[in-house]
Amino acid sequence: MSYVEASASDDPLWDVLPDGVVVADGASIVLRTNDVARAMLALSDDGVGRHLRDVMRLQNTDGQNWWDIGDPYEGVETSTGVPEISWLLPGGEEVLATARIIRERRGGPITRVGIVLRSARGRERMDRERSDLVATVAHELRSPLTGVRGFVGTLISKWGVLNDEQRLLMLETVHHDAERLGRLITELLDVARIDTGRLSLYPRPVDLRETVDRVAESCRVGTSRPIEVHVPEDPVPVHADPDKLTQVVTNLVENAVRHGDGPTTVTVDSPGDGYSRLVVDDEGEGIPEDVRRRVFTKFWKHGARGGTGLGMYIVHGLVGAHGGTLEIDSSPAGGARLVLRWPDHDPRETPPSG
Repeated sequence: MSYVEASASDDPLWDVLPDGVVVADGASIVLRTNDVARAMLALSDDGVGRHLRDVMRLQNTDGQNWWDIGDPYEGVETSTGVPEISWLLPGGEEVLATARIIRERRGGPITRVGIVLRSARGRERMDRERSDLVATVAHELRSPLTGVRGFVGTLISKWGVLNDEQRLLMLETVHHDAERLGRLITELLDVARIDTGRLSLYPRPVDLRETVDRVAESCRVGTSRPIEVHVPEDPVPVHADPDKLTQVVTNLVENAVRHGDGPTTVTVDSPGDGYSRLVVDDEGEGIPEDVRRRVFTKFWKHGARGGTGLGMYIVHGLVGAHGGTLEIDSSPAGGARLVLRWPDHDPRETPPSG
């Protein structure tokens, strides 16, 4: 008895697979289907002993049958599979079908064909994410772009009427909006690079203390709320891409200022375990424990203070790419606490003993 035939009668795990599976022999006769495949294909029986053409009742949007278009037995003699293609089930639901072809030897006769049917809901979810991204980007771009166009138009049409102070104010506003657009574009590029694993990093020794002081000073300019910084007197070396580290620290501090209340407290220390630690506390409403896992997903937003919902997703990706960790807890004042652990060594090498 072959493995496939033994599986058909003896393996109870076959029917708990999440995807539909159909297996046929070298003569296109079905040897096995699982529960998911039978449900998808609306089979009245298990399909065993029937021709694969009669079991795989799929059509494309042009009304062409799966067998006529994707017959795996009619391909190139060296073919080992059929790429995943979208089809319509008898009930009209979209499904993604792919096939693997087993031969006795390269170029030899086909002995088995295994077909996997996967629900297209995953792709629909990805499509929705893309739509959400487009909608978010359009919304975020509209406000600064409207400001840039309005002020530039005014400057062009009324340059001679405006005094120097008015011109300077408008140019400063345009500059601010242009920087906001630049940050949004950077966010989108980072999302794409994190998703595809193409994030480029240029790490080297960096003083975390100096980075935190610089970021805090910059953030103080844009808020009236106090930002308290507690750092050691000595440098706190970490192994990081300086630009990415600045991006991470800036996002964490700005996030605490934007969503918290009262002062934001930033603390840096070195526990001596090969990592340095950055703790950002606020006195806001905090982040409920049951939603903390969702904070690092795309488009997560907490409260009604806007944003793209991409910031924490990007931060989490940048931290992970450096070999660090980021956790959420409650601050002593009841707000949110974000704890960043960043390696002081190249994580690809053995950490220093300690």
